[in-house]
Amino acid sequence: MAKKGVLLHQQRTKIGAQHIGLFGVMVVVLFLFFQFSVIPWGVSQFVVSLFKPSGEKLEKMGFVKFEGLVYASVSKDKEALLKGKDAKISKDAINKEYIFDFTFVERTMDRDGYVKGANEFYARSEILGENAIILEPWIGFSILALDLALVITVLVTILLPSRLGLFALLFDRQIDDTKVKIRLQTGFSDQIVDLLTLPDDKLAEKDFDEVKSAFKLVWNRTMAEDMEGNYKQAKFEDFFFDDINIVEFRNNTLYSRIKEFFSDFLVKEILDTKNALLWRRNHFSIMKGLRLYMSHHITEKYQNLVTGLAYGGAAFLIVAVGVRGLKFIPAAKPSFILLAIFLEFTMLSLLAFTLIYTEEEERMDKMLKKMEDANRSQLEALRGQQTDIHQLANALVGQTAEIIKTRVEKSIEQYLTSGDKVQQVIASEIAKKIIFGLRETEDNK
Repeated sequence: MAKKGVLLHQQRTKIGAQHIGLFGVMVVVLFLFFQFSVIPWGVSQFVVSLFKPSGEKLEKMGFVKFEGLVYASVSKDKEALLKGKDAKISKDAINKEYIFDFTFVERTMDRDGYVKGANEFYARSEILGENAIILEPWIGFSILALDLALVITVLVTILLPSRLGLFALLFDRQIDDTKVKIRLQTGFSDQIVDLLTLPDDKLAEKDFDEVKSAFKLVWNRTMAEDMEGNYKQAKFEDFFFDDINIVEFRNNTLYSRIKEFFSDFLVKEILDTKNALLWRRNHFSIMKGLRLYMSHHITEKYQNLVTGLAYGGAAFLIVAVGVRGLKFIPAAKPSFILLAIFLEFTMLSLLAFTLIYTEEEERMDKMLKKMEDANRSQLEALRGQQTDIHQLANALVGQTAEIIKTRVEKSIEQYLTSGDKVQQVIASEIAKKIIFGLRETEDNK
């Protein structure tokens, strides 16, 4: 039955083709949407607002928006005819002093009055210098488009049901994995771990006697050992009454006791798991599920990787700036510099986001606390084994000794009557040793 439950759990938390497929399709579709729609619009709004003609220049010339994301200066008499009509750009319509083109359309000198490739953005302004600036969006802005696509995809897959959303499944799996970690660090049963991590409203609905029994076990297990017997241990009954609020008792008294006996990190695991269960109930509580996944998975397993990527991005940016300083990257084509800047921006943002959810304690301290939690659990198990061995020893020298001796003699007798000569010889020697030892014990009483 237990094996069947494990298999069902693995199937429920296994990443399937639907998770990978949906995630991949969303990333590709959103990437293309941002690359061909959002980024050209955003770049046009930024560049045009900074470098368009203003003041006295607008007194001498007009400035018109053409079809698509194309802006250009025109003569004053043509401005009244073209303004607000989204007319097609042409060689005869513009005066070539100010041209801003953020479309994926090829331009020619004979037809349009300037030259631009299909995969280039074009910006000409006296503020930018004599030469026009050529931006290649597939080089300069592809990292930014991918960043936006990944962020939106992650948020959407968190909100989706776990059977479809990749990150919803990862959050669900992290909840179960953290519960297992809590159980291994404390030695508590699954029932007790569930009560410790249960949201407040669900705990209040639980049977009082069930909760009392479980909390008493936790209380006794977290009783500090007084080697010298200098102080009296606090009893559970002195703090837990029949009319007590079990939610407040757990959140204040019991959590504090667990924190003192085990570690701060263990209590944080419990609290983050409790909040993540609220996300499992309502996927719009994104931050509650995100904290558990970032704090107890990403920062523990991938922190060094994220730091390394940030340093790698910085190295790439330094090389790009150095090459630009050597004039191998012309000022009129800064796309490679933009690639390096957005790459480093991505890596530093990822590093900053990871550090937000990183424990304030040093990594060595965290490992030592985990080892301490595990050792405490093992110590409790050894104490239980010691009690069992002591009871067995008492039984062997008590009234059950005759029963044990009778069963041993009967087993040896069966071997002696066996047809196997080797078994007869071995049984005979063992019988002599055991019977001699038992008789010697009787004589000493």
